[in-house]
Parts: sequence; C-alpha cells; structure tokens
Amino acid sequence: MNKNWLHWQRALLFGAALLASSGSWAQAVVESVTSSIQGGTDVIRIDFSQPLPAVPAGFAIQSPARIALDVPGATNGMGRSTIDINQGNVRSVNVVQSGERTRIVLNLKSAASYRAQLQGKSLLVVLEGGGVAAPAAVSQQPAFAESRNVDTQPIRDLDFRRGADSSGRVIVALPSNQVGVDIRQQGQNLVVEFLKSSLPEGLRRKLDVSDFGTPVQTVTTFQAGDRVRVVIEPKGLWEHSAYQSDNQFVVEVRQQKIDPTKLTQGPGFAGEKLSLNFQNIEVRSLLQVIADFTNFNIVTSDSVTGSVTLRLKDVPWDQALDIVLQAKGLGMRKQGNVIWIAPKDEIAAKEKLDLESRVAIQSLESVRTQSFQLNYTKAADIAAQITSGTGAARILSTRGSVIAEPRTNQIFVTDITSRLEAVQELIGKLDIAVRQVLIEARIVEASDTFGKSLGVRLGGSDLRGVRGGDAGYSLGNNTRVALGGTYNAVSATAGETVASALDTVSTTFVNLPAAGQGGFSPSTFAISLFSSAANRFLNLELSALEADGKGRLVSSPRIVTADQTKAIIEQGTEFPYQQATSSGATSVAFRKATLKLEVTPQITPEGNIILDLDISKDSRGETTAAGIAINTKHIKTQVLVENGGTVVIGGIFELTEAENEAKVPLLGDLPIVGNAFKTRTRSSNKQEMLVFITPKMIADRSAAR
Repeated sequence: MNKNWLHWQRALLFGAALLASSGSWAQAVVESVTSSIQGGTDVIRIDFSQPLPAVPAGFAIQSPARIALDVPGATNGMGRSTIDINQGNVRSVNVVQSGERTRIVLNLKSAASYRAQLQGKSLLVVLEGGGVAAPAAVSQQPAFAESRNVDTQPIRDLDFRRGADSSGRVIVALPSNQVGVDIRQQGQNLVVEFLKSSLPEGLRRKLDVSDFGTPVQTVTTFQAGDRVRVVIEPKGLWEHSAYQSDNQFVVEVRQQKIDPTKLTQGPGFAGEKLSLNFQNIEVRSLLQVIADFTNFNIVTSDSVTGSVTLRLKDVPWDQALDIVLQAKGLGMRKQGNVIWIAPKDEIAAKEKLDLESRVAIQSLESVRTQSFQLNYTKAADIAAQITSGTGAARILSTRGSVIAEPRTNQIFVTDITSRLEAVQELIGKLDIAVRQVLIEARIVEASDTFGKSLGVRLGGSDLRGVRGGDAGYSLGNNTRVALGGTYNAVSATAGETVASALDTVSTTFVNLPAAGQGGFSPSTFAISLFSSAANRFLNLELSALEADGKGRLVSSPRIVTADQTKAIIEQGTEFPYQQATSSGATSVAFRKATLKLEVTPQITPEGNIILDLDISKDSRGETTAAGIAINTKHIKTQVLVENGGTVVIGGIFELTEAENEAKVPLLGDLPIVGNAFKTRTRSSNKQEMLVFITPKMIADRSAAR
C-alpha cells in the first residue's frame, strides 16, 4: 500500500486537532460541490447552508497531489462522500465527516497550490500553478555522461579495490573519455552501462569481493547488445557516488551512516515535500498536522503554547518542522519513531538532570574486575591508553583502575559494567595484528671504461771505440765527434769512461713509451738497424695498449617490518685509525663503510605504501696521513609506491674523459715522422648507480621467505 495513502488516512483520523485553533463555528451543511474552468484556472465551488465565519484552514501535499480543507462544526448534507469531477486538474472531491468537523479533499492530477476565499454562502478554491494534465510520457533518465564515440570501443580493464571507510571502489579503464556512461539503481543492485562499448573475453566474469569487507558482494560484467553492463550487488544500507577522470571511471559504494538524531537520513533536508497555509494556528495543532504525514509520533510538552501564521510551498516536512521550532524557540529530541518537542531550556534542564542521575547511579553501582588477554599489543601500552585522558575523554570512571601484567600480557580492569564494556570495545579495536611490509632495495652500480695509449722509444750506440777501432766520426784536422743518448753514453763511446756505461737506458734518445691501462703493461715491438760489423746500432721500439672494461655490482638488501615501524639493515666493515685524545695520547677509532637500508613504511587506505627511505652505500677510499677516506653514496627521500610495484628513487651518473699527448719539441710536429717522437693516451670512464625499491604487503608468512 502506498506510504502517502497511509499518511493521508492517518491525517483523517487526527485532523480534529485543528478545531482548537478555529474557535466556535456555527453548524454548517455542505449542500453541493461543483468545478469550473475560468480563464484556464480551475475553480472549485463548495456551497454551504449558511456563510462560514472565516476561511477554513488547509494544507496541500505533493504525492499524491491533494488539497485538504477542514471546516469545524460542518456536516455533509449531499448524501454521498465522493464527487467525480474529471475536469481540468481536478479528478474528484471527497467530503468526509469526522467528529465535529468535515474535511474536504481535492484529488488533483498534478500538484498545485491554492487560494481560498468566501463568497456569500460559498467557499471558492482557486488552483494556482496547475493545469490540464498531459498524457504521461515515458521519461528517459539522463545518463551520467553522453556517448560521443562513433565506433564501438573495447573496455580496457576493470578492477575492484577497498577504499577509505570500508567503501568498495569499482574502477573501469575506458578506451577514451568519449564513452557514454549510464548509472542507475535497479532494486537492491546498482547497474552501470557503458554505451557503444565492447567487452573482451578476459573481462567477462563475476568477481566475488565479499572478503574485502565492503558493502559490495559481487561485481558481474557482461555484454548487452552494444553496451557493457556492470552489475554491482551490495548488501545492507548503502549509498553510492560516481566520478570520471579522463579515461578512468570510478563507482564508490559505501555503507550508509545512520544518524539516530536526524529525522531523515541524507544531507540537508530530505523529507517529502508539502505545502502549508495556516493563519494564526496553534503551535500544538500545527505539530499534530505535521505528525499526520510522517512516520513519527510527536509528543508535545505542556509548556508549548502560542500560535503561528505559516505559509510554505513545496517544502520538505523536516524543514517545515525545523522552521516552526526555530520560530517558537523550541527544541526536539528523537528516540526511535517518537519526537519529543519542548522549549530549549526545558530540554537542557532535563538532559542535565538525566546526566546528574547517571553520574549518581555510577557512584552507587557496584564495581567488578575483569581480565583481558592481549595478543598483539603490550599490556603496559594498553593500560596507559585506558588511563589517559580527563573528563569526558576518560574511559574509566573515577572509581576505575587498571593493572598491567607484562609476564602473561594481561590487564586487569576494575570498574562498573558499562565502563568495562567500553574498555572491551576499545581493546577489540587496538589489539589487532599489524600489517607487515617486505621492502627490497636493489642498488646497481655499473661501470664502462675505455683506454688507448701509443708510444715510442728511439736510441742508438757506436761501439767502434770500445772494440779497438776509432770512435765517432771524423770532422777533419784530427777532430772527431761521438753521438749518444746521454752524457754517460757519449763518454763511454769516446773511451772517456768505461764501456759498461753503455746500456739500453743511457743510449735512448726518445723515451716516450705507452702507458699501462687497468693494471696491464702495453704491448711492444722493436727493430734495430746496425752495421755488418755489429758495432753501430739504431734501435726503435713501438708500444701500444687498448683496454675496454665493463662491470656491474648489484647490492640487494631486503627487510620485513610492521606498518609505521622503522627498520634498519646494515652490512659492511669498520676500519680502525689512530686519533689523538685530549691528554696527548692516541686511541683507536673506527670508521664505517657499510651498505645500510633504513625504512619506515606506511600503508594507505587505498592499499599503496608510503616509504621514508634512508639508503647509503659506502666503500673504502684512499689511505691518507689522517686516516682512511670513505667513499659515500647516500639517498634520503619519501616516495609513494603501489603494493608490489617498483620505483627508481634516484641515481648518480659520472663520466670522466681524458686525452693526453707528450712529444719532443719540433721533431714531434713533423708530418708522419713526428709520430716517432711523441706518445698519446686517451681514456673514458663511465660510472652509474641506480636505486630500485619494491615494497610488498605480506598476506601470509610464506610471502616473506
């Protein structure tokens, strides 16, 4: 049966309350009811046996569309209670006699306001804002987003996640932002349709998401013509919201929060709309009229008095009640379906008295002791939280006490029964298993080196003087000249010093060999030009080396820690060194060169992980007179990473290039031949370090292995 019809029937039974606001009316008899249309306006004429002293009070409701007029002291003299009109906006008129009054009900085709006036023995009711009702057309509910795509496009992905406040979030990846979306409630289910879309085979499935602890139980996705339909099946009382950001569409279903102090649930005023038009009506009678159209019983205090003139049009009934209360300085308290209305100071005094009574009862109520076994938290920590706070924030009463037993991890609470229940509820929320996170870091150090070096050694000697011949070359006039790489070589060639001074070092003219690369000596090739008597020599040595090296060092520390708990893992070496003390003596101190990972994870309600990271990779450097140098690479940052995802939090890249050339002046600049009087070295060294972080929430113990 229609809820509004029940309200209407209740209004017929309780409408007698209006009599109190109307004074004494003479006996009047309803003789006839007629309707006409004058200038496109419906006019209903109600003829009485005698003139009415004043326009009767009345009110209007939206659904079903009706107008009610209460005439005190009147009776129905027509012999029937229903008059069929079916003209304009009027369907019929009901004349119902109840007690010492008669209610005249105008049944309309569509909601309209009215204006009543007296004309002799007649009461004229003029409808305003109505009109001839047009045939009902099928209304199309506007879609969430209109479809702008011409061709059918496939849905990319569909996922379910647990949101904040235990809400369920259905996330759909659309192919573009042009896809039309229609969302509607169908019975207990929520149906979302994506217009001009197709569903890949891998997404045609039914997801059982009841284990997520949200109102959503199942999410079913299937193809329906040229649409993709997603049926969301929640449980209990719920409400939903939907939004789209570029190519992502999200439907969030959350548990509806019931506020027992509100008249209607939902934001603002959400009651059924009604229209009221009263002149100088008693407040108590007006409250009874409002009660006739609600599911609430209104209890009015004896101190509520006075009258009010009220004219409201299409106003939610809970807002209408609030307007009346504000106008007369009244307040209300709701308990179940009963509303108590009284002056605000009277309500405050009663609540103060109730509070004092409860406090007095608590001081007289007997106390008892109850033990609580803790599983995941320390007894001392829970005891400190229970005893903290003062005044209203204190959980225990003034007579309550707590004893913590760390050996068995129990607490013993002594207090009244109601406070013990509050302690048990608090422990149930605090003594829970903390989620754990596995954090793995990968520190990759890569090196790429290249070196190239070319060099030459050139030398010669003359041994004729050493072996009994004439040393050197004649310049005439009994003068000779000797050539050598060094002063010792020339002296030995001319016989000035002993022949043992002649060796490969002293006879070298040009000594520019290739440099070693990476700890390796260069390759050499030598050639010698000498006379047939083997007493004159010209020696040439070529040296060259090219080195190319690649290396990679991977360090992978990993650690498991609880949510919002700092963890440290460290590995390395401590190097000793001498340091002076204040007394002048020396002592041994140590410097660390370690690989260290320090991290504090925080799991967000969306299932992502915030990491506070401090990572260092130290190694031993060169040894100085003051001690051992430490080569340090350090990163400290905070990042947000999805569960199981990997992110590069930082990196260092170094490139060192060098090109050197050494030569003999003038001779080294000669074309082609100058290469015998120079050496060249070119090197390139690349060093790169990258740090990767992968956090993962641990669902079971096997995941940490």
